[in-house]
Amino acid sequence: MRALLLCLLLVPLSAAAEDLQQVYRDAKSYDAQYGSARFALQAGLEKLPQGRSLLLPSLNATAGTSTNHLALHPYGPTPVPEAGRTFYNRNYVVSFSQPVYRPQNWLQYDQAEQQVRQAEAVFGQAAQDLIVRTAQAYFDLLAAQDNLELVRAQKVAIAEQLAQAKRNFEVGTATITDTHEAQSRYDLAAAQEIVAQNAVDTQFRQLQQITGKEYKRLAPVRADVKLPPPNPNSMQSWVDLAEKQGYPVMIQEAAAQIASLQTKVARAGHYPTLDLVATYGQTEQTGSTTTANSALVNLGTFGLQFAVPLYAGGGISSREREAAANNEKARQDLDNARRSSALAAQQSYLLVINGIATIGALEQALVSSQSALDSNKLGYEVGVRINIDVLNAQQQLFSTRRDLLTARYGTIMNHFKLKAAAGTLREEDLESVNRALEP
Repeated sequence: MRALLLCLLLVPLSAAAEDLQQVYRDAKSYDAQYGSARFALQAGLEKLPQGRSLLLPSLNATAGTSTNHLALHPYGPTPVPEAGRTFYNRNYVVSFSQPVYRPQNWLQYDQAEQQVRQAEAVFGQAAQDLIVRTAQAYFDLLAAQDNLELVRAQKVAIAEQLAQAKRNFEVGTATITDTHEAQSRYDLAAAQEIVAQNAVDTQFRQLQQITGKEYKRLAPVRADVKLPPPNPNSMQSWVDLAEKQGYPVMIQEAAAQIASLQTKVARAGHYPTLDLVATYGQTEQTGSTTTANSALVNLGTFGLQFAVPLYAGGGISSREREAAANNEKARQDLDNARRSSALAAQQSYLLVINGIATIGALEQALVSSQSALDSNKLGYEVGVRINIDVLNAQQQLFSTRRDLLTARYGTIMNHFKLKAAAGTLREEDLESVNRALEP
């Protein structure tokens, strides 16, 4: 007993099946696309303090020093002695400026708020995309593994039928045709096994690219799981959500607001500006080109600075027309985003509803296929069915099993895509699907 417990303790933990939540956590910490989106969000959030800085005062300080050498070389009818001297200049200036009337600055601050909103929406879409990509890779690998297992099981069943056909031929109760048909099906199953194994390897690498890990086994979906219909169970409700809060729509709404504000920024280029300015500086001289006397000068100024743009070569008007065209483009992009999101919601909703119905039909078909196989086997043993009937029934049974598993995975994924189209896909949805997996 003690030896058995020791053996159990030495079993590697990696032999346990990894579930969808664990795979997602691995992807969240490894996936480069999600990491890029996270840093893009950090960069986007900085737009707000940058926009706010346009409304706040600015303070600058400059300082300088210079060494000057003067050499005098007189010439003419009354020459004087050559002379020269070196003198220094040192100065510093502190300048202050506070915008009083700059409408374009306020507009750019409003743009910064929309840019932050856009960055948050882009990151939200990236988070949803990670969930969809991870789940897709997870279930694609499960589907490939299921297909490989079914192909191998079918190959074993055909091998048994081939052996039985050979025995029946040897005793004279069957023709050589039964043997050839079984051999042909066996050879085809062997080729399908190679293709299925390659698909497993491919999907394994696909999942590894997202998570950076290798998994010995993934938790499969329980055979008795019942997938619920969408909630709310109304296509129009999902379409309304997608058009209102889908992340592609939110991204384009922010882009449209930014473009609309940009037209006002360009128009504000024609407006005058008013700033409150102040400077204070000190200059120290040990001489100049005209005198050798030293001087210390302090100077302070305070006032208003008013500027009116009169003519800039047509550049301001051109930028105004450019912004107007970009604004119309952004509106068209927003309409396209709403329509695309609505279409994605409609398609995903129909796929979920049809998937649930397909699963129910395939579950019943699986029972019927199993009964048909049992009947054909019995009929073959008593001589009322031939070998090809049994092989066809086996093929039908394994095809139905594969289609059922594929329909389950596809319906789960389409449910994810439906929520993603509506902008409501969250990590909690992974938890609900995780409960449908085998422990």
